[in-house]
Amino acid sequence: MIKLALADDNVFLLKSAQEKLSFFDDFTIKVTALNGVELLDKLATNHNIDLILMDIEMPKMDGIEATLRIKQKHPQIKIIMLTVFDNDENIFKSIKAGADGYLLKEVSPKDLRQGILDTLNGGATMTPSIALKTLKLFRNPIDFETPENTEEIRLTAREVEVLEQLSKGLKYEAIASNLFLSAGTIRKHVENIYTKLQVHNKLEAIEKARNNKLI
Repeated sequence: MIKLALADDNVFLLKSAQEKLSFFDDFTIKVTALNGVELLDKLATNHNIDLILMDIEMPKMDGIEATLRIKQKHPQIKIIMLTVFDNDENIFKSIKAGADGYLLKEVSPKDLRQGILDTLNGGATMTPSIALKTLKLFRNPIDFETPENTEEIRLTAREVEVLEQLSKGLKYEAIASNLFLSAGTIRKHVENIYTKLQVHNKLEAIEKARNNKLI
């Protein structure tokens, strides 16, 4: 029986991963955590884990920092990053932290199972698009360690509020209710946010805002 741990701050996606794994009787989920701090606390009392499926964007401690710390304390535990983000910096930092694999959350149950087995057998499982990005990174290395002079992004206090609500997975109608605004006003705020951040969708907006410490 393969003992797993899951770390993800999105309860819906956490349950989705559990459902994918429930198809197979050779896996047992021993630990679940909503952030890196909680995961480390639980591993302190029970580190008899074979493999961790690790989200990247989490509060308190993200998956990259958690991976680094776990690999220092328990190098025998395999870690696969399971995330919606496939940007170059996340891939680079995850590999540098010691991640053994990198899969996108859209992975099918069958491919997730095979990825876990391959990793436990000494392989390095990756979603094909991630593997391609990794090859390009090795061919054309990017220095992510040196901060770039990034353009200053200015959002209004209201736009930050809307973005924070979006990051929690709330729909426009719920955000409008929470902020005592109309759904149309929320849509206009979101359009302005996309323009200022130079992004095209919610995931990109949330990621860029977090990278720039806006939320």
